[in-house]
Amino acid sequence: MKREIILTKDGSSSIFLPEMNETYHSRFGAIQEAKHVFIKNGLSLINDKSVSILEIGFGTGLNAFITFLEAQKTNQQINYVGVEAYPVELDIVSNLNYVSELNAIEQQNVFDLLHQSNWEVENTIEPNFNLTKRQQKFEAISDLDKYNLIYFDAFGFDVQPELWSDAIFKTMYKALLPKGILVTYACRTVIKKAMIEAGFKVEKLPGAPGKREMLRAVKE
Repeated sequence: MKREIILTKDGSSSIFLPEMNETYHSRFGAIQEAKHVFIKNGLSLINDKSVSILEIGFGTGLNAFITFLEAQKTNQQINYVGVEAYPVELDIVSNLNYVSELNAIEQQNVFDLLHQSNWEVENTIEPNFNLTKRQQKFEAISDLDKYNLIYFDAFGFDVQPELWSDAIFKTMYKALLPKGILVTYACRTVIKKAMIEAGFKVEKLPGAPGKREMLRAVKE
């Protein structure tokens, strides 16, 4: 499938898929969306020194990179698992501008390693950041009681509604530890109902700039 690099409104890159008319991030701002949804309303709520994270849609590596940068401030140990059925080609990744836009030039090697490291094995990117990339479809996930936090960053409901089903959220529920949190940029009644059906306690929160609301779900 053809991928094109675009600039979002905050100046950061994203990828556009013409065949699906879908972008990897919000057109209002890739970086500001990632920070708002996954850091402010997800990672920042977890005070544990060791945090296990599952990302649904590793994609451009932006969420992983921002999480790494945040962990350097909080001194948390991050064990990060990124699931991606269709990895982004390295020549596309090399043209994304996240390192410069995040003022993290000194961490360029980390961003490169996130993409160049081997799949299906645990990689130590830095002493406090371990990364495992798994090439699999979301419905094939079988982890049980493993994660403190899930970044649910699948393509939108309009283009892939099957990724937002009751069955998928039941899989997510099983993968989380008790009191584990799932955050996503999306907020639709049908999605909220699917989460509740899976057993989650769900709340609507203010969305990232350009979007009215988002969802956070907790495994009770």
